[in-house]
Amino acid sequence: MKGILPVAAQWLADGRRFAIATVVGVRRSAPREIGASMLISEDGAIFGNVSGGCVDSDVASEGELVLAGAAPRILSYGIDDDPLLGIGLTCGGEIDVLVRAVAPNGDTARQLCALAAAPGAAVGLALSVSGDDLGHSWIVGDEISHAECPPRLSRILTDAAAHVRDDRASILTHDAEGCAADDAPASVVVVPLGAAPRLIIVGAVEFAVSLSALGTALGFRCTVVDARSAFASADRFPSACVEVSWPDRYLAGAALDPSTAVCVLTHDARFDVPALQAALGSAAGYVGAMGSRRTHEDRLRRLRGAGVSDDQIGRLRSPIGLDLGGRSAEETALSILAEVVAVRNGGTGAPLSETSGAIHASRTATRVS
Repeated sequence: MKGILPVAAQWLADGRRFAIATVVGVRRSAPREIGASMLISEDGAIFGNVSGGCVDSDVASEGELVLAGAAPRILSYGIDDDPLLGIGLTCGGEIDVLVRAVAPNGDTARQLCALAAAPGAAVGLALSVSGDDLGHSWIVGDEISHAECPPRLSRILTDAAAHVRDDRASILTHDAEGCAADDAPASVVVVPLGAAPRLIIVGAVEFAVSLSALGTALGFRCTVVDARSAFASADRFPSACVEVSWPDRYLAGAALDPSTAVCVLTHDARFDVPALQAALGSAAGYVGAMGSRRTHEDRLRRLRGAGVSDDQIGRLRSPIGLDLGGRSAEETALSILAEVVAVRNGGTGAPLSETSGAIHASRTATRVS
């Protein structure tokens, strides 16, 4: 959903009416994740997609219907046996898509504009997918009040606020026991819209130039850290934040969380060991270090000598990256980021031709209370 926010805000500023379609349910191997969205304007323009092409045309037609006055609706798509006339997914999965109209001055419009104006805020969008509130949405976050919401949704939106820092969407359902006597169960999909994951690169070496550029292209907030000002130049890293600092001091003061990847590329024990000691003692979700196997063995000895525990050392990915066979800086960056992405998503890094089961595993958490 993040990707459509700037365009949605611009369309609203231009006074354009449009519908928004959002994936709110995924089963088995589906092409897009929960939260993937598409905009359909009343003048026929389309931005984004919900399926990578399989059912987008049908969703666009449904968007035209809600723009013409039809009620919000949830569309379900799976495999269709008719290869010529059927509309369905070819990947073997199933998706549910919520389609609703957005008026320039409505609540949804104000929410989309607010989210577009505050990228990186610890917020999410809660979408009602049940009952009379189907299609209604609310911004949720730690400091946001929902006094204006229906009483029966107050509890579920309070719970939703706790999930805006998650790395994946959540489906929250309160059963009848959690509702007032005259209320039906409620279901809300929470799409986190917070800050992009961080990629901290230790060492302003040539490999870091390619790694920061590719990391930015993949949606990471990149920071390059090096104590050597001659190397740590903003001109060399136009897409990254550059910090001239001893890496261990920077890492000790940074708020490293499970969405943070730390890649140590310096090849210098003066930098490597203290930086890795700080990173491995943090909550960073990925910690890797560049170097040969001989360098790795020497690094392990130094880390143990510095008091780093075996459990912490067990988190270290070194030599860094997946075996892609490349040697150039760009190929090395691809190798490193391939491993970072695999770790973030629980992937194996194995060729898909050698695996079985769903290609796109669901990463949605479902909670019932």
